Amino acid sequence: MKRWLLRMLAALVLVVLVLGAIVWGRSSYLLHRTWQVTESALVLPVDATAIDRGHHLAVTRGCTDCHAQDMGGRVVMQQSPIGQMAAPNLTRGHGGVVAAFGVSDWERAIRHGLRPDGRALLLMPSDEMAALSDADTADLIVWLRQLPPVDRDTSPSFIGPLGRALLAFGKLPLIAAVRIDQHAAHVASITPVANASYGAYLVHGCIGCHGAHLSGGSIPGMPPQAPKAANLTPDVATGIGKWTKADFYRALRHGRKPDGTTLDPFMPWKTVGLSSDTELDALWAYLRSVPAKPAGQR
Repeated sequence: MKRWLLRMLAALVLVVLVLGAIVWGRSSYLLHRTWQVTESALVLPVDATAIDRGHHLAVTRGCTDCHAQDMGGRVVMQQSPIGQMAAPNLTRGHGGVVAAFGVSDWERAIRHGLRPDGRALLLMPSDEMAALSDADTADLIVWLRQLPPVDRDTSPSFIGPLGRALLAFGKLPLIAAVRIDQHAAHVASITPVANASYGAYLVHGCIGCHGAHLSGGSIPGMPPQAPKAANLTPDVATGIGKWTKADFYRALRHGRKPDGTTLDPFMPWKTVGLSSDTELDALWAYLRSVPAKPAGQR
């Protein structure tokens, strides 16, 4: 019996070591893999309108939610033993990481989720930004490059043992670069019009939480206690099928559902609600056009 138990223990130790090696190898590959992107450098506008547009994009697309209002960076997630994720300081102040950034470096970070050396950025939701037009990307870069310096050192990001295991098995979506077609063409510009076509362009900023089909449910990579994303499809039972446009506006501008209850603060309605009427009308038109799906059907 004792010999049998020793053999079982040895087998268990071997399994743990093999599994650990797989986790470490796979996660290290993802963390150190490099991507090659060949695109012509964007031509940046020089007018004040571009700066205003870039600021609007930064706010409504969630850049200031993660990097802080002054874009000086902050810790976004801290969960042991998963790890810590910090949005870096994107100003030219002490602690900033962009002092040597050229236009192409900014573009690769925003639309491709890549560092200047080709390695992937962590937690950067570039799959939501990958479809940005050249014009919108250029405006965003113009705004970023003129930010006042903020002197702030942010704690570095790191991935703990559980985080590595989740990353290795595809359960922690920290690396957007693996989900992006790095060779997809980008449109030069898109005109803001209150229709479903423009809404389809804008809705890319919602898919990270609400899913590709916009039916909501558990958000990938979030802890079990995190709130579930709402179903944005016109499903009558679990979605927004009974909502009116006025209900939609009230939710995004005032954080109130049709029944008067408050939206969960996890939903960044205060920044999304700063979208223009044209943008909200376009989003509403698009959401009314998508197939109705039960909640959580990603």
